[in-house]
Amino acid sequence: MKQAIGLLALVALGLEAARAVFGAETVLVVVDGALALMALMIAGTFLWLWLERTTPLALGMAFSWLGAGLIAGGWWLTRLAGGPVRGVSEAGLIVLLGLSLVGAVLHFAVIHRSFGYHGVNFLWPVALALGLSGLVFALV
Repeated sequence: MKQAIGLLALVALGLEAARAVFGAETVLVVVDGALALMALMIAGTFLWLWLERTTPLALGMAFSWLGAGLIAGGWWLTRLAGGPVRGVSEAGLIVLLGLSLVGAVLHFAVIHRSFGYHGVNFLWPVALALGLSGLVFALV
């Protein structure tokens, strides 16, 4: 529990620092894209776990993450096209995205441990998603 709260504080500080350096819009676009990609990876993992019959709850988690991924993906595409995401302030979106990022990181950590691995290698999908989202943002 302490690690998750510490991670949330670290992510919030990192997002705020990125906002100060790059601006809120850039942070929102890149994190929307990264969250969409991570959520789809997590949904795929849970779908695989359900197909392997490891737990009946996995299908619900697959649907949940798929929904989150599609929402974040919609926001990402809207922002990439130059349109605003309506109804939530930039500060509110950054807080929500920070919570979602922490949830995704924690899921990758659990998935990593479920395969018997230890260490910080579970962070590669996070880095990959952030990098791909940043690259798409830079290219558009």
